[in-house]
Formats: sequence, C-alpha cells, structure tokens
Amino acid sequence: MTLSIIGAGFGRTGTLSLKLALEQLGFGPCYHMNDVFSHPGHAQRWRDAFRDGDADWDDLLCGFASAVDWPPAHFWRQLAVRYPDARVILTVRDRDAWYDSIASTIFPAQRRPLPPPDDPHYAQLVMPRELILHGTFGQIEDKTHVLSIYDAHNAAVRAAIEPARLLEYDVKDGWAPLCAFLGVPVPDGPFPRSNTTQEFIDRLRKPGV
Repeated sequence: MTLSIIGAGFGRTGTLSLKLALEQLGFGPCYHMNDVFSHPGHAQRWRDAFRDGDADWDDLLCGFASAVDWPPAHFWRQLAVRYPDARVILTVRDRDAWYDSIASTIFPAQRRPLPPPDDPHYAQLVMPRELILHGTFGQIEDKTHVLSIYDAHNAAVRAAIEPARLLEYDVKDGWAPLCAFLGVPVPDGPFPRSNTTQEFIDRLRKPGV
C-alpha cells in the first residue's frame, strides 16, 4: 500500500475528523498522532526522523494509505517528494479559533512534567514536545509568534505544492469539497466530527494520560 493522501495541516485544524472522513471514503487506514501511541516503537522512530530530517517512510507508514496531523504533517515536504502521486490536504481554520484551541489543548500537554528517560512511555511523551514545541514553534507563550508560525507554514505549503495536487480545506465545509478533490461520491451520512477542545481537555485530565 502506497501513501495516497498527505495531510499538511497543523494539529487542531480538524485532523482527526479528516482522518475519520478519509477512512470512510476508502483512503484508509489513515495515520494520525493517535496511531503513534498504538504502535510500539513508533514514537522513537519519529524522534529519529526529527533528528535526521528523514526516515524510511515506506517502512514507517507501511499499511497506511493516508497520513494527517503531527507527526506526519511536520514532514510534509519529505512525504510529498517520496510520494509524488499523493495528493496533499492542508487543513485550515480561522486563525484565532485555531490558536484558542491549541493553546487550550496541545500546548498545556507540552508543559506537563516528563517522566524519567527510562520510563516506558518517555518516547511517546517527549516526541510531541521535541517536534511541536521545539521543532515547530520554538516557544508557545506569545500568541503573535505562534500565529506567525501557523501563517508561514500554510504559506509554505501553498507555495510548494502545485494547485492541482493541493486542497486547502476547512472541515466545517463538510463532504463536498473533499469528495470533489478526491473524485468520490458524497456519502449519505453526516461528516464525522471528533476531538473537540473539550474532549481533548477531558483526556488530559485523566490520570496517567
């Protein structure tokens, strides 16, 4: 199975909803941050990819037809080169709403204390911190800075990917633009909605998460 869809959008732009939608449309399985935690050893492999700037993508993403969210979105350039026939979806949303969401969810998770390096969950917890906090934003305390990184990332994707290969997509627009881009019929059922800010916060509050 070869990767046919590359999600280039940052987390908190509807990436889990997109994952579920792609799987419903037949473009799955779709890799997402959640899959890091269900695949032993993957967190360390993404850490290695971050350190090296590349990876054996065929092996790391073996069995997946699409990939969205961090960590794959961090490597959208490498993936776009490795899979030249894959289409790219840049999930976007209102920038202030995006900031409010990430500042209430992913950023607090990056501030939590880490376990010692010999803890079996260390790689899973430190990988997002290395990739998102240090590798993407540098610092997450200043809204203007964070939004500048968001804007620059989206602009870079638009500039690098030819228009026919790229869909800039807000999941609130539902099935129609996504299905038109992928050339598939619009399903009868509602577009999947998942991983709201409150759902994310509720997970963070669970002991051991």
